Amino acid sequence: MGKLDGKVALITGGNSGIGLTTTKLFISEGAKVVITGRNQATLNEVAHELGPSVLAFQADATDPASMDHALSQAVATFGGLDIVYANAGISSATPLGGTEFSVFEEVLRINVTGSFFTVQCALPYLKEGASIILTGSTRATDGAPGRSAYAASKGAISSMARVLVTELSPRGIRVNTVVPGATRTPIWKKSTPEETAKLEGSQARTIPLNRMGNPEEIANAVLFLASDESSFVQGAEITVDGGARSAPLGAPIYRG
Repeated sequence: MGKLDGKVALITGGNSGIGLTTTKLFISEGAKVVITGRNQATLNEVAHELGPSVLAFQADATDPASMDHALSQAVATFGGLDIVYANAGISSATPLGGTEFSVFEEVLRINVTGSFFTVQCALPYLKEGASIILTGSTRATDGAPGRSAYAASKGAISSMARVLVTELSPRGIRVNTVVPGATRTPIWKKSTPEETAKLEGSQARTIPLNRMGNPEEIANAVLFLASDESSFVQGAEITVDGGARSAPLGAPIYRG
């Protein structure tokens, strides 16, 4: 038996990166999965690859009407939601003194407003005892230069999660946050394998475990929070970053 047998999950941004890896893991554990994204071509590819256990809809988390439409169709097919993984997000450089208003605003709109309205749109379809997982980031606290909007957006996720815990606990709905560190996903790939390897090597030196994470390692943390194994875990942040957040001075760059 799978850990998610009979459960129905919504994963935003489920057509690439960590979201896609999590979609595949959830299906392997017995879930039916509804994925949303903005790229119709990749949504079609995922739906074709994964078959009848997945429904793919082009929908923008910042457009409640499109999310409502997707969810009403999905629930008509699969039934009510047991799991919501608000994973969709973007990261854009926003250096002080050189950032356009629209770029800064878009990061907050997708990462913060989009996450809130994902949960709000899903709310009418959530079963009692459902699990909501939000996506944070170690960028919220590491002070990386040029990432003010992204850092602010992920700090906001942590604050928002606490409020959602208060509002949803009466229904037995759990709200937790997964906080990834540097993870090997397509957004890290450079123009050549050599450049990608160089970037990964430099990142590894800032991580106590001396490597970047794999998407499967993030997905396994999401699976734990989605499953009944975490039935008394509420309002938690699970950081999956090889120790970079908890013990930064343990990284190889400081060990010599």
